[in-house]
Amino acid sequence: MVLGWLLLLVMVLAPGTTGVKDCVFCELTDSTSCPGTSMRCGDDEDCFTGHGVAPGIGPILNKGCVHATSCGHEEPINYMGVTYSLTTNCCNGHMCNGAPDPTRGRLAGAAASLALGELLLLRHVP
Repeated sequence: MVLGWLLLLVMVLAPGTTGVKDCVFCELTDSTSCPGTSMRCGDDEDCFTGHGVAPGIGPILNKGCVHATSCGHEEPINYMGVTYSLTTNCCNGHMCNGAPDPTRGRLAGAAASLALGELLLLRHVP
């Protein structure tokens, strides 16, 4: 029975629960989306998405890692000769500043279902 519970725990835990945090990195851009690349954050850093605005001009966006003390702050930043007001919105978790992956929830559900089935089978084994 203990083996079944351990199997369930291993299968249900989300990737990235080992203390190492990766985030999506994206240079400043005036695009509405940035696929970005993966980057490793430091222990005292969180993932962030930065949204910048300037009067009469479209928004800018960037993503990456930032010290937790900088979360939620607004600061001026120069992009393409224009000064934007950039607000840093932070999140906790592995790749939390990336685009939602619709298959991830289905895969986690499938893993949990398999683990539960294994538990049920182990219950009936002498």
